[in-house]
Amino acid sequence: MSTALKLSVAEYNDMVAKGAFDGLAKKIELIHGEVQAMNPAGPVHDDLIEYLTDWSKENTDRRQIRVRVQLGLSLPELDSRLEPDVLWVKARRYLDRHPQANDVLLLIEVSGSSLKLDRDQKAELYAKAAIVEYWIVNMADEVVHIYRDPDHSGYRTLNTVARGGSATPLIQPAASLNVSDLFGQE
Repeated sequence: MSTALKLSVAEYNDMVAKGAFDGLAKKIELIHGEVQAMNPAGPVHDDLIEYLTDWSKENTDRRQIRVRVQLGLSLPELDSRLEPDVLWVKARRYLDRHPQANDVLLLIEVSGSSLKLDRDQKAELYAKAAIVEYWIVNMADEVVHIYRDPDHSGYRTLNTVARGGSATPLIQPAASLNVSDLFGQE
């Protein structure tokens, strides 16, 4: 009988530091103690991340909010270390550790083939970690799903914003993401 090897965030970080994944052709994340491969990004995915990065930097004050793109988020209590597409975190340097749940102000995942994972497993994980606001940019349907009000069983509030609407982060009410502009004019 074989059993999957479960890793803690500390063990995973140690393996990363020792080069255990160097040369690996795939991007990976640690989710609930299991190393999972991430799908390669296509041009639409990359373009949306670039758009969201520019929008984020234009709509935040670096003295209060740092914008991180495809960089580590550590959730040690849930044996997870992920790399969200766009992350707004409390302004500080993160030289000593990756940001953790209490540092996160807004988390955005751009979803194509990962939509089911992002809606189910990651939404549950982020809610359990008490990530206050989680957005999924749904490439196929050209909408933004906005998850808020986390508790141990999931997010209690879900709103979906389509073309013609705008998404506004709780932490930055003056910032308005025009969904039509995000997906490009029709």
